[in-house]
Amino acid sequence: MPVRTRSPSPPFCILLQVENLVIIGSGPAGYTAAIYASRASLSPKVYCGYSKGGVPGGQLMTTTEIENFPGFIDIAGPDLMDRMRAQAEKWGSELLTEDVESVDLSSRPFTIKGTETTVKANSIILATGATAKRLGIPSEHEFWSRGISACAICDGASPLFKDQEVAVVGGGDTATEEAVYLTKYGKHVHLLVRGPTMRASKAMQERVLANGKITVHFNTEVEDAFADAKGAMAGLRLKDGETGEVRELAVKGLFYGIGHNPNSAFLEGQVETDAAGYIKNRNGGPWTSVEGVFSAGDLHDTEWRQAITAAGSGCQAALAAERYLTSNDLVVKCQLHDEDQMKAEEEEKAKAAKEGGKGDDAKDSNGASLEEEFNLYADKHRGQFALRKLYHESDRLLTVLYTSPTCGPCRSLKPILNKVVDEYEGRIHFVEIDIAEDPEIAKAAGVNGSPTVQMFMNKERVANLPGVKMKSEYRKLIEAHLKEGANASK
Repeated sequence: MPVRTRSPSPPFCILLQVENLVIIGSGPAGYTAAIYASRASLSPKVYCGYSKGGVPGGQLMTTTEIENFPGFIDIAGPDLMDRMRAQAEKWGSELLTEDVESVDLSSRPFTIKGTETTVKANSIILATGATAKRLGIPSEHEFWSRGISACAICDGASPLFKDQEVAVVGGGDTATEEAVYLTKYGKHVHLLVRGPTMRASKAMQERVLANGKITVHFNTEVEDAFADAKGAMAGLRLKDGETGEVRELAVKGLFYGIGHNPNSAFLEGQVETDAAGYIKNRNGGPWTSVEGVFSAGDLHDTEWRQAITAAGSGCQAALAAERYLTSNDLVVKCQLHDEDQMKAEEEEKAKAAKEGGKGDDAKDSNGASLEEEFNLYADKHRGQFALRKLYHESDRLLTVLYTSPTCGPCRSLKPILNKVVDEYEGRIHFVEIDIAEDPEIAKAAGVNGSPTVQMFMNKERVANLPGVKMKSEYRKLIEAHLKEGANASK
């Protein structure tokens, strides 16, 4: 068995035939488990997710302000998750941005099949959380991402909703928080509560009722959405739960805040769950019905559902996994390679040096203008100045990522898209646009939510991709348009 050598830097390990631990999930539970496991020299692999089970990083990626996580007076959810992710990476966790398609717990070591990798592991921590529910109204598909959204934090800053009346459906903490958040952008917010009272915490109820830009509609159900003459969402048909009366409410957007379903379907019944699909734990701890398989977070928590309780259960799961591996003599140690670490750091520095195109407020120490600072030959840029220059002057495929500052999926997509862009060095231009900073650009581009990726070739838009897609989908489009451009130039 190889001997572990010490290094002050995060470890780069030789490929092991069998992993000590695989963590599935990247919310507070998954990242906390990764921090504890990596500090215990278990070198865990973490499947962070991609398109299944909600936003990679968990539900906090769609939370604006967190005021009750110890150590932070207040912090945005995505910022907290970024810190957890960075801490997990610092101590040596290997993070995989892909979904888990299936697991095989029938034989040991266990097999975990992802969308791009398949690994074997002596232990597993399940921390896949839960996914936002949808209403399933008739026009949901028609207006999805064109007026209907399950993430106010992601899409609320869109020009589509700016200074418009919008609605949020739900009566819990998620719905009330989204309603308050949307008042920053919308003209007025209607909170549609199915029952006679809200289920949210007293503090959130008081905040909503005291806000003059929010109207609460009790005993109200959403029957459907309807369009205007141009096909854009124009309002909702609502039904009174007591009288049965149907009325219309003119709003440009509808945001869901109606609860979640546990992300346990991929287990295919191999771990004992309750009727709703939540994992059943033993002895009030992280132990599941399968020895060596542990759970953490909202995947088993049907009562508390807090970031801090999820993080605490992630800690428990990691400690339990370490004890299980140690007591059964299953720990496989990895050897650190300081040369590989140094090489990786040098490559990262070189990559950073290549990136040009500063934001619209960029100035050097001598007060140089944007024109002087702009580098047409750099692959990556930011801001509307760079976009306008490249739109008119670039002879490459131009890829534009539209983001908003509080959008969790945006933060998940950025590193993914950056890696794809790096594969086409010198062949494409990449620009990031913050739709809150440059709303006129987003409006002109017809962007209704974030993240959205658009591609341009010779001043013509050739692709529009809202949401987060697989890396292969971005590669396929890039390859197709690069090939098309090459053929056109012959």
